[in-house]
Amino acid sequence: MSDFPQVKWLASPADYGPVWQAMRDFTEQRQPHTPDEIWLVEHRPVYTQGQAGKPEHLLNPGGIPVVQTDRGGQVTYHGPGQLLVYCLFDLRRVGLYVKEYVNLLEEAVIACLTHFGVAGACRKPGAPGVYVPLRQGGEGLAKISALGIKIRNGRSYHGLALNVAMDLAPFGGINPCGYEGLQTTDMRSEGVDITLEQAAQFLCAHLSQAMAQRIHAMAA
Repeated sequence: MSDFPQVKWLASPADYGPVWQAMRDFTEQRQPHTPDEIWLVEHRPVYTQGQAGKPEHLLNPGGIPVVQTDRGGQVTYHGPGQLLVYCLFDLRRVGLYVKEYVNLLEEAVIACLTHFGVAGACRKPGAPGVYVPLRQGGEGLAKISALGIKIRNGRSYHGLALNVAMDLAPFGGINPCGYEGLQTTDMRSEGVDITLEQAAQFLCAHLSQAMAQRIHAMAA
């Protein structure tokens, strides 16, 4: 078994439903020594509602479809210009618990943003994801990356979404991640103009290194 997850770019933009089904199928069919995988994709516009999602957080979806999913969390938006990093990891194999895994994903995003020059990337207590200070003055944070995971038999799927260079207007149709008035941003709005491929390359390298370190620690 390779220490490093296999990275796959999916044809984009992709409809959400078939990718979600493929993640479930992979997780259901994988064996103890199946290599981990990272799937990278852009989605066509869609709102996804987590298992705990409340309908009152859907304010005005308009013509954008809404999909009820099996990930954790509330409602969010996916669309072109946003990088989805789906992490199909066997967490038991590397001794990762959910809280540690969420921390690992957040740390990868914070490292990515810092590397490319987005200042102030941070966590927000009690609200998974990654945030940056509001640029237009005032206090508060804007969300730049959302997390949503599902663990089945110790194996994860779903993952993280990083706003790179997208139309942010559809976030106005929801209370993002269940927080009324939460502002969202992307890397372009923060003054950083990179491609999804550049962001993906950094994130995959960071996550692969972190998982390899866990595997080596377990084997020691």
